[in-house]
Amino acid sequence: MPTTTSRDGTPLAWERTGQGPPVLLVDGALCYREMGPMRSLAAALAPRFTVYTYDRRGRGESGDHPQWAVEREIEDIEALIREAGGASLFGISSGAALALEAAARGLPVERLALYEAPFIVDDTRPPMPDGFVEGVRERLAAGRRGDAVRQFMKLVGVPGFFVALMRFMPSWKGLCAVAHTLPYDLTLVREHQAGRPLSRDRWASVSVPTIVMDGGKSPAWMRNAMRQLAEVVPGATYRTLPGQTHMVSAKALGPALAGFLGGASGVDLLAG
Repeated sequence: MPTTTSRDGTPLAWERTGQGPPVLLVDGALCYREMGPMRSLAAALAPRFTVYTYDRRGRGESGDHPQWAVEREIEDIEALIREAGGASLFGISSGAALALEAAARGLPVERLALYEAPFIVDDTRPPMPDGFVEGVRERLAAGRRGDAVRQFMKLVGVPGFFVALMRFMPSWKGLCAVAHTLPYDLTLVREHQAGRPLSRDRWASVSVPTIVMDGGKSPAWMRNAMRQLAEVVPGATYRTLPGQTHMVSAKALGPALAGFLGGASGVDLLAG
């Protein structure tokens, strides 16, 4: 298993598949190479691209550091882009927020693709409650990893009966194993979950071709946020994938993402 060392000395586990222009996939909360959507998406992209997947710090086979900051995760992406010799970025959910931040801070990103960054920009959904991140940290400090995961699942709208059943599912152990990274993702998005419109200046420095995507069956709050994000990121294209939700399928996402990464124009994408 190859590893790359980030600027602060944290080892990052990654893998590569396919052949063609390089693209780095950035996971959302609680996901890593062994659990989440990126393996199937990498397989869908591999016929046309060299796809890099990695375990974000604190997850899977990557290391961690006691002092987390968004700057460290951006340095992780920088190290992996350097490993790839340059790359486009795709991020999903809170991984989309991280990929967007990396591009805004000047990393050498060739193209930027985002799927459903979990921003709340109006009153169609309640904002993240005050003290929520601190509450998750308290549960983690007390060793209550399962409680922290359940608290997060309720926040993101997983039905209560399903949350109750999750601890009996095979994936529960894996979720609890990375529960300590929940404050990382919550901190990444907290600023943009307050129910306020997105700033037109916040990502004005993004200067690469960008596509913002959502699912046609996703809730109104999410789709409103993605439409608004496409408006405030300079030159961004907005596209909806019919029939999809936040749990987007690689079969639907792969072709849309490949078209954009392959250089399709906004007009071509909207017509496709």
